[in-house]
Amino acid sequence: MGKVSIALRGWRFDEEEVFDESGEMRPLRELPEETRQRLVRLTVIAGQPCDACWLIHGDEDIEQCRVARVVYGEPLDEVVLCNPHERDFLYWFREAGGRDLAGSPEFKDRFHEWFADGNRAPEGYAGMEHVDTDPDSIPQPDPDVEMPSLEEELAELDDEKLDEMGVAIDDLDI
Repeated sequence: MGKVSIALRGWRFDEEEVFDESGEMRPLRELPEETRQRLVRLTVIAGQPCDACWLIHGDEDIEQCRVARVVYGEPLDEVVLCNPHERDFLYWFREAGGRDLAGSPEFKDRFHEWFADGNRAPEGYAGMEHVDTDPDSIPQPDPDVEMPSLEEELAELDDEKLDEMGVAIDDLDI
């Protein structure tokens, strides 16, 4: 088994950590903490508007924003982007000092500042090639196998940990 992205490209997961031998998703409580954090955070950020589009259009024109398809950074300091703005992010990361901020709490804010100042990738800047096998599919547990609901699994997690991850159970669309 290899690495896979789930819901958004960018965060890569070891298949054997997330899925069992039959290809079913493992219960959250069985996952390593970092993997669990990222998967829970994905339930919050998947389907959100692209950060760069939002910086251009703002809340008042949010319907002009594209849906994010890729995530970079660490949970709670992540940048979510649509396909066209991924090039701008990659340029910032590779060529404009973003790499130096990887893993820091300033990561997201510094990209936002750079982008809001009008910076963009130069014309013709190569982004990244991706192979999307099923970009709109999020794995679901087998309905014939009795598994705890996401709400039940999240209830087992420490409230403080959920707060750190920016997750409010009542706000999740489960």
